[in-house]
Amino acid sequence: MTEARGSAPQPVTRELLSAWGLPEPGADKKARGDVIVVGGSRRTPGGVMLAGEAALRVGAGRLSVFVPRSIDAQVGTVLPEAGIYALPDEASEPFDSPAREKIAASDAVLVGPGFDDAEETRDTLVAVGDAGPARLVLDAYALGVLPDVDRARLPEELLLTPNREELSILLGEDADDFGDDLVAAVGHVARRYLAVVTCYDVVAAPDGACWRIDGGGPGLATSGSGDVLAGAVTGFVARGTGLARAAVWGSATHARAGDRLTDRLGLGFLARELAAELPLGLIDLS
Repeated sequence: MTEARGSAPQPVTRELLSAWGLPEPGADKKARGDVIVVGGSRRTPGGVMLAGEAALRVGAGRLSVFVPRSIDAQVGTVLPEAGIYALPDEASEPFDSPAREKIAASDAVLVGPGFDDAEETRDTLVAVGDAGPARLVLDAYALGVLPDVDRARLPEELLLTPNREELSILLGEDADDFGDDLVAAVGHVARRYLAVVTCYDVVAAPDGACWRIDGGGPGLATSGSGDVLAGAVTGFVARGTGLARAAVWGSATHARAGDRLTDRLGLGFLARELAAELPLGLIDLS
């Protein structure tokens, strides 16, 4: 595989994605990967639903969600494709043995969508890390608390999906300080946290590889769009693409889905429509 290194990002084209390809789907759902999404709250239950649906829409085989007991029945009704697990009553409590085993055996774990309390998010993230997941994707509040978490308690294979505000938190400086140099900022975060990072149209790896994605448009700046992106990226991780390619595939598919909806509906499409459009966006890119 040929990947750009240094400060000049490699453009993401259909030709590049075609050369990379995607793992064969296999004979059953187990072959397409097992995804766990950890998140949700009474105030924002939808984030985990959007992320979970997005993971399945890009081809992941199985989905489980870990949510607070206050919303587990609600999530199970709206997301019938998922296995539903209740988080511990206190976020600082460790997971029980069956939950730890499931997290450790999964192909990709996403933490963050729908959480709305920083302390609870941090405790949950640490508990997930201690359960030993092979690959971890962080979004939303999980990114906000990451600077306070020992990197050694998280798996080596780590992927971050910050927006500009969350990127500032990870950098430890105001967004205005890095101005328009998003490539340098994303690359710095990738090296600091030894993680693959996707932020808007830039994907960077800690070894210096960097890619830039075209498309998407202003319609993607809508409530829940980031949850869809995080779920899509996690779905590709579970399918076995590797973290960097998962970030590129997920970000490009998310952008293409946005372009398709803009062409058809204009500016005001919804995140739930974006999730449903992902399979067609993926067809366009494959």
